[in-house]
Amino acid sequence: MNVGIKRLSLLQVLEPSGGGSGRHFLDLCRAMQRRGHSVTAIYSPVRAEAAFVAELEGMGLDSVLPLAMRRAPGPWDITAWWQIRKIVARHGPFHLIHGHSSKAGALTRLRLPGPHIPVIYTPHAFRTMDPTLGSKGRMIYGGIERLLGTWLSDRLICVSRDEYNHALLLGIPEARLRIVVNGVSAPPSGQRAAIRARYGIPQDALLFGFVGRLTPQKAPERLVEAFALVAKQLPQAHLLMIGVGELAETVSDMIKAAGLEDRAHLDGVIPGATAVDAFDVVVMPSRYEAMSYVMLEAAAGGKPLLLTDVGGARTVIEPGKNGFIVANSDDSSELAAAMMRFADPKLLRSFTAEARRRKDGYTLVGMADATEEIYFELLGYRAPNILRAPEKMVLRSAS
Repeated sequence: MNVGIKRLSLLQVLEPSGGGSGRHFLDLCRAMQRRGHSVTAIYSPVRAEAAFVAELEGMGLDSVLPLAMRRAPGPWDITAWWQIRKIVARHGPFHLIHGHSSKAGALTRLRLPGPHIPVIYTPHAFRTMDPTLGSKGRMIYGGIERLLGTWLSDRLICVSRDEYNHALLLGIPEARLRIVVNGVSAPPSGQRAAIRARYGIPQDALLFGFVGRLTPQKAPERLVEAFALVAKQLPQAHLLMIGVGELAETVSDMIKAAGLEDRAHLDGVIPGATAVDAFDVVVMPSRYEAMSYVMLEAAAGGKPLLLTDVGGARTVIEPGKNGFIVANSDDSSELAAAMMRFADPKLLRSFTAEARRRKDGYTLVGMADATEEIYFELLGYRAPNILRAPEKMVLRSAS
């Protein structure tokens, strides 16, 4: 291998700015820029959040370029694809292109004949991982992912073992696949008392917490239904939900209908990572995930977890040690029963102690190291030692 190259020219492309994919994009662009690489970032202003754009533009990247990309497929995708080709020609040459999530992943992998720039794709949860997707949709999206993953992807980075296994089921070759678990900074501490006081939550309350987009994927309504059952039996139990989204009004109405306004609180103002310190248990009732940032931030904060059996859950939980995993079901009874178990002070202390022992397992440095190693491997270069940190989070195929 040639070891002379140390600085890569990278094109990073993303359509959505919210949620875990947006957080990962920011973290990766910043990490690669700080390691001395040249980073050009393309984002879509159509759904971009102001905070995302401000952070991206404030990193000091070589270029930050807005390009209208829409979530839904349509004829506008031809324009977006052609604009990406023009950016590649104008701002390149690039050593490689890295597309994130389905829209940018498709637009960056479709190409004209001619000199090939290696392309990496990170799905951040395949569309086909959604259990509510019908058989027709599963066939269409699965076929597209299999085609692009097999023939037009040089590497496909999965963010959990579950997503990797799903890629194999789609028929994507094992040789194309790598796993890099997302990395996070530990959430800030020292805000427990202040956050609880902000919402009138007693300091000795058993506080269940939710952080995430209020969307069908995250299933916040499941948690409200379960908490309504729990609240009848545990007067010390409270719920704090941090997030915004299309189900915000539905969740608020459910809380009011259950008469829980004084014990269940919904807010989209404070950062979710900040709120984690106030929780006793983090609950995620999602319908599907690849590897949720909330899971990782809660784990990095040393919090016990209660998760549905979705992608990434078994990456952060050892059931019966630092949390519980329940069936991925709209029947809230099992979720409520698991929440009830945390009312045992001895169990809660044990789970919390174990969660704190594991909290340093997922770092931004490790994520950046592992991704960078894939970049160099793909290009046929050995990663220079000067760019390496001791932690590694890359998992290769079993072969």
